[in-house]
Amino acid sequence: MLQVKLIVTGDDFGYCPRRNQGIVDCFLAGAVSNVSLLVNGSAAADAAKLARRYNIPIGLHANLSEGSPVCEVLKTNSSLLNQDGFFHGKMGFRTALSKGLLNMSEVKQELKAQVELFHELTGHLPPHMDGHQHIHVLPEVRHVFAEVLEEYGIKYTRVPIEPGLHNCDWIPPSLMDFYLGVEEDSFNTVDVFTRHGISVPSPGYRWPDIYIGLSTMGKNMSVSNIWSAIDTAIVEFTSKASLPAQPTPQSRTVTIELMVHPGYPSVPPVGGCGDGPDDFSQSWERLHELQTLIKPELQSHYKTRNIQLCSFKDL
Repeated sequence: MLQVKLIVTGDDFGYCPRRNQGIVDCFLAGAVSNVSLLVNGSAAADAAKLARRYNIPIGLHANLSEGSPVCEVLKTNSSLLNQDGFFHGKMGFRTALSKGLLNMSEVKQELKAQVELFHELTGHLPPHMDGHQHIHVLPEVRHVFAEVLEEYGIKYTRVPIEPGLHNCDWIPPSLMDFYLGVEEDSFNTVDVFTRHGISVPSPGYRWPDIYIGLSTMGKNMSVSNIWSAIDTAIVEFTSKASLPAQPTPQSRTVTIELMVHPGYPSVPPVGGCGDGPDDFSQSWERLHELQTLIKPELQSHYKTRNIQLCSFKDL
């Protein structure tokens, strides 16, 4: 009797032409319902054109960890850059942050520049904004990120706390350690976002009730894993009695975001965000995600379970 609104977000739109095409193919197959744009991606302008052509709901995938900044004044002599003149990287950014080496005013400057470039490319402000490699929930950054959301009136974001993550014994220990760090950072972000007027179930700024995407990434994605993750999350959510009292069971709705990274693998030297495509983008796992998401049995499962695919603007 529960209605589920599922946002399937294809991250890293704009990374390279092959990733763009893979995400578009997923959208046209009804497997992806929303995309998140890397404005510093080498194919960002083409991605924005594709979104307009196919009417793909699009938001901003804020990037402070891979490639080059879009803010001109930060492209040289910035705390956000390593000795090679690029962002510090997924773990390098976290290390620099923990050592107090990052200037938060520069973080805000770059985030605002990315919002402005998104507007320039798409003709509108992003209805949702999240962080590439989950940088937006890190200490200090989360405060600046919330300020930018508030200043631009960006209504939706992502808080990557995945129900059932601790029970996913197929995730390697080293990767699980990273995921648990993301989860801890996310728990500590909730209060910050709430203070800035970004909360569940506020009618203003918010994030979906449930996030899924860590346990189902890459080679770990399968139809059964997606089914299981959704079912586990819904059971945990409803058991916490988080839903407000409603007059009839039919009116009860839960919102979920499923983060995915489908595409055709990048082929060097094409792609990336200024310093070429990384191993993640070149991996066969991108194609594996694409092929899994478009499987008819996954689509039929959504229909059977009264799961409606939508985008953030439909919430």
